[in-house]
Order: sequence, then structure tokens, then C-alpha cells
Amino acid sequence: MIPAEFEYEVAESAEHAVALLGEHGDDAKLLAGGHSLLPLMRLRLAYPSVLVDVGRIPALNYIRDEGDTIAIGALTRHEGMHFDETLQQGCPIVADVAGEIGDPQVRNCGTIGGSLAHGDPAGDLPSVMVALDAQFVVQGPGGTRTVAARDFFKGVFETDLSAQEMLTEVRVPKLRGAGWSYVKFAHRAQDWATVGVAVIARRSNGASGEVSVALTSMGETPLRARGVEEALAAGRSISEAAERADEGTNPVSDPMGSAEYRRAMSKVLTARALEEALSRR
Repeated sequence: MIPAEFEYEVAESAEHAVALLGEHGDDAKLLAGGHSLLPLMRLRLAYPSVLVDVGRIPALNYIRDEGDTIAIGALTRHEGMHFDETLQQGCPIVADVAGEIGDPQVRNCGTIGGSLAHGDPAGDLPSVMVALDAQFVVQGPGGTRTVAARDFFKGVFETDLSAQEMLTEVRVPKLRGAGWSYVKFAHRAQDWATVGVAVIARRSNGASGEVSVALTSMGETPLRARGVEEALAAGRSISEAAERADEGTNPVSDPMGSAEYRRAMSKVLTARALEEALSRR
């Protein structure tokens, strides 16, 4: 289908983009790689009156070592993250997962900022960011603010961004020897995850250490698997902990899998992800 008629503006900076959003009102939308927004426009599920193109702002395309964290500009492409040495060494789960997103066209055009701001609970990067306890920098008319990943996602395609704000930077912690894993099931390589599990296993004095587990496609947002984390902290085995993976979840039933199937799959994939992460620690 052909999208509804819209106006087109090109932003020269983040400040300019925010100003254009304010000028055109709530019906204006940001456009970066376009792989999330344009399909919705073609299906007439989204019909913005104005598209503000932010894809030509070089100042938002970077990956920087910031000491304990790595800063990623919102317009950094997935393919760039996948092959970046700073991420490969400091936070390899982000580099690895970026290389699993979609197909080569999506990875070369899609951006981390667009992927996260889209707020799709079936996206790979949102759950990874929740497991990492990442921080997001948001710019609006009043300046910048920082939002924790766990507070950023509010619902299906709904985030903490207001109509006049844009995500400008993502800050992920360096793992410094922590184990990690992202395991997902999809019917085809380029499909959204039917279920995915992100695990970060940090070292500590405890038997299992500090383990963070986040789930993809198990609710309206990426979810922390608190039952699994509590079980591991209490000294339970991986298999016992994984049995709690579906606690507090609300998966949908769709052509990719029923809610019951997703609940069962979450336990299987959680066990696999935990084994892999703990073996890397």
C-alpha cells in the first residue's frame, strides 16, 4: 500500500529535530533508518502528517569508551555496532545481538535509537538493554534527561519519550569479565523473536553471582525475569530457576506461537542462556 500524504523535513542536529517536532505538533514523527515506521505507514497503521528525517546527523553516529561505560549515539547502525571493537571487547552482548537483527539491509540502515524508540516488545535490543541496566539520554525542549532502560518501555510501541523528545544516546556498562548470553527462537533468521532471553552474569562472592535475566516477546514490554533471578540468588539450580521464567509474564497468542507455547519456550531458552552465560563468566 501507499502511505498517506505527509510533509518532509530534514533535521541538521538534535536541537533542530526537537524544534521541528515542537513546530509541527504531535502528528510529527522522527525518521532514522525507517525499517520500523515505514512498514506501519504503508499499512496505514501510522499516518504522521510530518516526517522529520534525523538520519543525516553525523554527530549522533558514534561509539565511545567512557571509562566504566560505552556511549552509543542513537544513529549508530546495527552493522556498525556488530563490528565495533570497543563494543566487542567492552560489552560483547550488544555487538553480538546487533549482528542478529533482521537481514543485511536492516542492519546497514537500522539504528539503535530507532529500534529502542519504536518500543516493540519483540525487538532484541530492548530486552538486552533491560538486562544490562543501560541508561538512555533523551533530548527535549527543556534540555536532556537520563532514563533507565527498565523505566523507558511503557507498553506495546509506547516509550517514555514525549512527542517533542528524541533519544540521542545509549550508555551500556562494560561487562569486565561478566558472562553473557542472548538466546532466541524465530521461525526464520530475519523474523522478530517468538521468544528471547538475555542474561548477564556478573561475578560476586555468592555461589551464582549477580545474574540479570530479561525476556523478549513475553509481555507488552521487555521484562525482567525476577523469579529466575530470585531462585538463582537463593542457590537453586539452573533447571529449577528456569522453571520460574514465565512468572509475571503475559505473552500473546499469534501466528508465531500461542501464549502457552511461549511460556514453555521461555523456560527452555532461559536454561540455555543461563548455561551459556555462566560458562563465559
